[in-house]
This record gives sequence, C-alpha cells and structure tokens, in this order.
Amino acid sequence: MVPMTTTGHRTARRHDALSKERIVAAAIEILDEGGAEALTFRALAARLKTGSGAIYWHVANKNELLATASNQVFTHALDNTGGQGEPREEIRAIARGVFDAIGAHPWVDAQLSREPWSELLQLFEHIGRQIQALKVPEAAQFDCASALVNYILGMAQQNAANARLLAGSTGRTAFLETVTARWAEHDPTRYPFVHRIAAQLREHDDREQFLAGIDIFLAGVESTCRKSAR
Repeated sequence: MVPMTTTGHRTARRHDALSKERIVAAAIEILDEGGAEALTFRALAARLKTGSGAIYWHVANKNELLATASNQVFTHALDNTGGQGEPREEIRAIARGVFDAIGAHPWVDAQLSREPWSELLQLFEHIGRQIQALKVPEAAQFDCASALVNYILGMAQQNAANARLLAGSTGRTAFLETVTARWAEHDPTRYPFVHRIAAQLREHDDREQFLAGIDIFLAGVESTCRKSAR
C-alpha cells in the first residue's frame, strides 16, 4: 500500500516544476504576441502544456498575472540601465530603458494606466537618486523628479499607443507623410511655425526626440542647481 504522503510529495513537485517564473515568462510571450486580449488561462495552459488548475496554484487571476508581468518588464528595464555613469547619463539611461521596454511590450501601457503604483515607485526611486546626486536643492527634488517621471512615462506610453494605432494601417512613415501633407494645406500666415517644422515631423525619430526632451528637462534641473548656488 502506497503511503498517502507520496501523492502529496508528487503534487508539490509538480507545482514546483511549473513555478511562477515560468508562468510569468510564458504570459509575457503571449502578451507580446497578441496583447492582453490574447492572455487567457486556457492559452497559458496550452503553451505550458499543463492544466489551468496548476496555474491557479501559483497565480490567483489574470489581473495578478498582468501586474506581475508588467512589474517584471519594468524591473528588468531599470536593473539594466548601467549604474556606473554620471547622474545626467544615468537619467538618460533610465529614460531610454523605460521607453524601449514599453515600446517592446506595448501591453504594459494599458497595465500602467490601470495599476501604475509599483512601477511608479521603482521609477521615482531610480530617478530620485540621480536627482540627489546632481545636488538639486532638497526643496526642489520632488518637483524635478516628478517632472522627469511624468515625462518619461507619458512619452513612453504615448509611443506605445501610437504603435498600436499604426499596427493595422500602412505604417508610421505613410502616416507621417499624410499628417505633414495636411499641415501643409493650412494657411501659412496663421500657422507659420507648423509650416517651418513640417519636414521635421515627417523625418523625426521618436526615440531621439524623446531623449532630446530628457536633455531639455536636465537643462532645467541644472539651472535650478545654479540658481540655488548663488
């Protein structure tokens, strides 16, 4: 007669072999391929070649799985931003890492809109440390960090939204050509600036423009430091 404890050990080993890490990794693959709509426990079970019950052993529901997957993408992006350079370069690396991560995993955008708190905490900490390293006056640190965090997340999420919008159309280049042509149709006496920069709209690189914005923010941060030193 087989002792009852044997079944329990086998069940524990089976759940351990699956692991939450494997589940989250498979979920990220599905999310990258088809977005949040594609992520179901049935699809996840098929990918992992297991039953839905085994997945529920590790993850309570889809919301928890989405939150964990988003947090993992964000953590990986922030943990691979260097850590050896000057504060200004570190901030650029952090910003670039978040922008690229959300661009590569556009579904994170929607998750951040629902539950941004863990990711926001991580980004604030990483940016805040560099703001302190730049010797920003303590009274201005929160404002400087907030401005940068809001810009980074706002632009990264907008870029992801644009990618989703253009995914089913003729593409980014054709879209920008259309917008540029429409801008050129407006009266140049009423919209002189728009007419002057229309060509730049057509040719600009979203990532480079994003980083140019980071430099503008950093120039403002450094100006704050100079004023406090007087």
